[in-house]
Amino acid sequence: MSIAIDYENLKREEARLIILKELSVQANESLSSSMMEPALNTFAIYEERPWIHQQLDYMAKMGAITVLEAGSVKIASLTPAGWRHLRRQEFIEGIKRPSIRAGV
Repeated sequence: MSIAIDYENLKREEARLIILKELSVQANESLSSSMMEPALNTFAIYEERPWIHQQLDYMAKMGAITVLEAGSVKIASLTPAGWRHLRRQEFIEGIKRPSIRAGV
């Protein structure tokens, strides 16, 4: 029996929540993948754009965001389902649950 923690999975789920939060504070609820790197770095998630694109594709598949390809970057936009996740009204598998707090 192993009590190993899957840190890679935890990192992906945390990164996805960070991305949703970043989208929620943008005036147009959208952000390019290149602009997400600094936000992730703030939380000690140092990954390159292809990894970020994988996270965006997963979140789009789950309905949390929409993704528009623009050359070598992807533009992510928050969806109503993504907002419901942030507000703790419904949860999306594979995205860390936000902590309970006022606002959003």
